[in-house]
Amino acid sequence: MKSEEERWRTRDLLSSSDFVRLWLAGGFTNAMRWLELLAAGLYAYEVTGSGLAAAAVAAARQLPQLLFGAFAGAVAEAVNRKHVFLAALLIPASISAILATLAATGQLALWHIVVGGFISGTMWSTEMPTRRRMVGEAAGPARMVPAIALDSMTGAATRMIGPLLGGVTFELLGMAGAYGISSAVQFICGGAILGFAYAQETRKLALGGIFTDIAAGLRFARTNALILLVFVITIVVNAFAFCYSGLIAPIGSGEFKVSPTLVGVLAAAEPIGALTGGMLLASGLVRVDRRLTFVGGSALFFVALLVMAISPSYWLAVAVLVLGGLGTAGFSNMQSTLMLTEAPPEMRSRLMGIVTVCIGTGPLGVLLAGVLADVSSPRDAVLIMALVGLALTIALSAKLRVR
Repeated sequence: MKSEEERWRTRDLLSSSDFVRLWLAGGFTNAMRWLELLAAGLYAYEVTGSGLAAAAVAAARQLPQLLFGAFAGAVAEAVNRKHVFLAALLIPASISAILATLAATGQLALWHIVVGGFISGTMWSTEMPTRRRMVGEAAGPARMVPAIALDSMTGAATRMIGPLLGGVTFELLGMAGAYGISSAVQFICGGAILGFAYAQETRKLALGGIFTDIAAGLRFARTNALILLVFVITIVVNAFAFCYSGLIAPIGSGEFKVSPTLVGVLAAAEPIGALTGGMLLASGLVRVDRRLTFVGGSALFFVALLVMAISPSYWLAVAVLVLGGLGTAGFSNMQSTLMLTEAPPEMRSRLMGIVTVCIGTGPLGVLLAGVLADVSSPRDAVLIMALVGLALTIALSAKLRVR
């Protein structure tokens, strides 16, 4: 059971206006990102009939995390993080408004979505070293663990709500409606953050120093097996597990033959489980070793993907992905918690930036899964990727002696 002090810390978070503002802005904008991602995948599959095309649209949105994540972490040490976060809200909002206009006038093309997704994804790559760090700072050291758990739980909720809204919106309002709603919500969140007071000791931004900071972060990770474990397992899970999200539209529409709304339900299944798991972790009702939760949660997700890939029915696939979401709750919660508790304050943003790069390997997995889907089938692609990912997770965990 939780102590009275621990219960107070969790409740006390919601009395902090700074925390609530950052938490809600992150929740609403992330929901819109997932809405756009599913709608874009449905549109790409609808106009091309290709699993690779649907995967490529998703990859374009996620690729900037690999290309720019480490730079974002280093920049966040030198530039006021509030300004970076504001840009990450207002630029994607403007892009979504442009795409909504193109769709409404019948001029939207697939390349518009790819380019717009890449630009918005570039701003998304700042999420971990800016907003997520600001959340931890607003909570304070004593409340950091419940704050990150609540924020991760909210992230899972957005991955559930976003695809559901994306499927329904695409079916009822098309791409103009999907992008229009997303743009409006992101502009509102930007307005809320304008009034947020944030103090940060900044330093001069030197481009050459960015590479030095990144190198220093990598050297530090080599001396800390736990941080190194976070890096390598993050790469494996994002490249070989979350690649399934790029094939949700082909699996739902092409293999299970369901409507766009039910494709959204399939996309929301894993986040439902992640939300449940996050609630248990945030409440303190479940107490487990952080390292084992991180690795074990990753392995559970891979097993769920294996079962989903061979599932004979749509609803069984939904059910096993919900169970797999319990694993991703452990993975995502401990990913940030371990970084923020194991790293010294002066290293956190750059290390979180490197985590973003590790997350950014996901598009490479999405593209590989898309190629496999066109060669065989979307479900075979998920099966192959999950088998390889599970094997790598077990091998790397044993190599780094995580018990």
